[in-house]
Amino acid sequence: MSTKKSTPIFATVILALLIVAVTPLVIGCGGASTTTTITEGGSTTVQPVAEKLAAAFMADNPDVNIIIQGGGSGTGVSKTADGTFDIGAASRELKTDEPDLVTHLLARDGIAVITNTGNGVSGLTTERVRDIYAGTITNWNEIGGPDKSIIVISREEGSGTRDAFEELVMEEELITVDAILQSSNGAIKTAVSGMPYSIGYLSFGYLDSAVKTLAVDGEAGTAENAKTRTYPLSRPLYFLTLAEPTGAVADFIDFCLGAEGQSIIEGEGYIAAQ
Repeated sequence: MSTKKSTPIFATVILALLIVAVTPLVIGCGGASTTTTITEGGSTTVQPVAEKLAAAFMADNPDVNIIIQGGGSGTGVSKTADGTFDIGAASRELKTDEPDLVTHLLARDGIAVITNTGNGVSGLTTERVRDIYAGTITNWNEIGGPDKSIIVISREEGSGTRDAFEELVMEEELITVDAILQSSNGAIKTAVSGMPYSIGYLSFGYLDSAVKTLAVDGEAGTAENAKTRTYPLSRPLYFLTLAEPTGAVADFIDFCLGAEGQSIIEGEGYIAAQ
């Protein structure tokens, strides 16, 4: 009669411990890959093109998730400095009293001076734009238009577009307290398109047939004129990082500054950085 040899208890225990130890490794090897999340935010001028760039990058890099936010250039600076944003966005130069961040020139942009499509005025000098926004010129008939009061529409404090407009146009003058303030480029366009006697300013990237673009100092507000610097109102658009980027953040910025990214930027009406 055959006999069955029993397995020592301690051997059974060791085998069980080995199974427990090895199982997580097997699951880990066969499990889903991790996803890297990048948060970018700040300038509303940069926001729409950043969304296009992020979509194109994520299509080729499914393990990276890029979240795009707005908030204005000031927010882009402060939230990059405190680590909330991996990448900030600013549509102006950094100020001397702001944190010392690493800047990556993403593109250049023009600031268009716009009116309602029914306005007969086709162009203004920089000086007259300044006088309108300072409240010195208040009626369209003073600059060749109808006898109607000018409705001045501007961006809010902290906007990179406003900061650039003040630097390029206003010099030492202040924007009139009577200006109607809007929180984004899109809101400016909507307001001007709906108010027949209004004037506003916004990024070239937001221009379409809903508003009329005025020539400034005899130069049409086009991307080509801004690129050659004949159009006087142009500015840089930056990505910002707290330090030199690494990993997926560096890969995304490199993509944006490379040939494919710059082609997307030009397709959205901005001016390539190169």
